[in-house]
Amino acid sequence: MSNSTLSSRTVLVTGATSGIGYETARRLAERGATVLLHGRTAEEARAAADRLIATTGAQTTQLHPYGADFTHLEEVETLAGAIVSAHPHLDVLVNNAGMAAPERHTVTADGNEIAFQVNFLAHYLLTCLLEPALTSDPGGRVVNVSSSLHRTASIQWADPNRARRYSRLAAYAQSQLALTVFAADPRVTAVSVHPGVCDTALLPLYAHEGGSPAEGAAHVIRLCDPAVEIVNGAYYDRDERVDPAPAATEDRTVRRLGKLADLLVGRTA
Repeated sequence: MSNSTLSSRTVLVTGATSGIGYETARRLAERGATVLLHGRTAEEARAAADRLIATTGAQTTQLHPYGADFTHLEEVETLAGAIVSAHPHLDVLVNNAGMAAPERHTVTADGNEIAFQVNFLAHYLLTCLLEPALTSDPGGRVVNVSSSLHRTASIQWADPNRARRYSRLAAYAQSQLALTVFAADPRVTAVSVHPGVCDTALLPLYAHEGGSPAEGAAHVIRLCDPAVEIVNGAYYDRDERVDPAPAATEDRTVRRLGKLADLLVGRTA
């Protein structure tokens, strides 16, 4: 990828303080992009930005830290408002922040199962609120960092919180399926990517060993490059475009998920 294609781009990376998100931010900064780094707290995001400035030779003006705890949807709204006012034009949103579902069924203050909220609902809300910035110029795109585990999932429409029957793997997989389905939403151009099994905090869900976060980030970065043509709703397994789970291509499911998500994040049409 040539530097020139990214030097004028503004990219927001959620969950940019560690793992694949941090490596994605690092590569974007090295290639001259303006990177908005999201962390759970402003302090964590600032520390990541400082680390990148110290290690990549990126300019201070290129890195903008933002904090928002995705277990609080109000913080997601505040984050979106701050970004739209400071960066009315956004080229790419990388929805990367993620967590493993906990052993015990856990519900946020907003009333949602925690992995469903952090991995999907917060990103759904953020993407909807950033739509004006992403569509201010043609070519804006969203890259959802998803998972091959979405194939094992089903969305429990009647009980998305899985209050009746909880399994951490099923809850995590449901959040990844929802993120993958959401990529086909027509409001903004979006794709999903399974970055491979990498040695990050999520590794225990998959295997005992994985590739480096930098290897995973390479697959994310490729999809951020405007020179790489993308089709709305496409799903990539690392660098190969493959069919996602059938649900992710059904218009009815895409619409139904939008309705459910609007309800759960308190958005009124």
